[in-house]
Amino acid sequence: MEQRFEGRTVVVTGASSGIGVGIARRFAAEGANVVLAARRKDHLDVLAAELGADRTLAVATDVTSQDAMQEMTQAAVDRFGTLDVLVSNAGMGLGRVFEEMTLRDWRLVMNTNLDSCFFGAQAALPHLKQSRGSIVQIASASGLGGDRMLTAYNAAKGAVVNLTRGLAFDLGPFGVRVNTVAPSLTLDEEDAGRPDAAGLIERFDQRRALTGFSTPADIAAAVTFLASPDARFITGTVLPVDGGITAGSGQPNLF
Repeated sequence: MEQRFEGRTVVVTGASSGIGVGIARRFAAEGANVVLAARRKDHLDVLAAELGADRTLAVATDVTSQDAMQEMTQAAVDRFGTLDVLVSNAGMGLGRVFEEMTLRDWRLVMNTNLDSCFFGAQAALPHLKQSRGSIVQIASASGLGGDRMLTAYNAAKGAVVNLTRGLAFDLGPFGVRVNTVAPSLTLDEEDAGRPDAAGLIERFDQRRALTGFSTPADIAAAVTFLASPDARFITGTVLPVDGGITAGSGQPNLF
């Protein structure tokens, strides 16, 4: 595999499962030093052992805490001497009927999906200015349209999308690029093997141009492209990796 990130340092939040694991693996395969950040240190340690301890740092991190994100970022720079890419991947959904949603529910979704991006960007920025690096945020197809019972998630991911655009202008003068990847249904091998997976995929297939589902490796390919020199003149963009679900009008099949 091409070594586009040889000698560069990449932070991946939400790196303990799913898309975060796929992103970390892809950056490591392309030569990067990878900093794994998430709450579940035991999961991070397993991944770090797989990727190689000499080029990997696992840091137990509460992404909803500004202090924790600052500490994690400093640990990354202390270990590897630089920070070139921040991937703000940490996130969560919460299905609720709107009138039953509590303030605690709302704040949990906003803190995890949106505040974590703000905290990460502020912590990383001094170092990204020096390296003229980039930020890639993980939004969602749910940030580009509405869903039933996902009001808070729609609002948070929609804010991530526009945070990307605003940051692109604020950070562009420093040579720092900011982009977003917007996945839809993404399943790893374990998820795809669940008994209910086939029915879920079929429901999505009714709304998408392509059948099937994306994998963490598919999302990682888009992320590494946007973070790489191949995308040197791309900033402020939102790249859906969703099988075409956001290309549709939302209407049912009429013929």
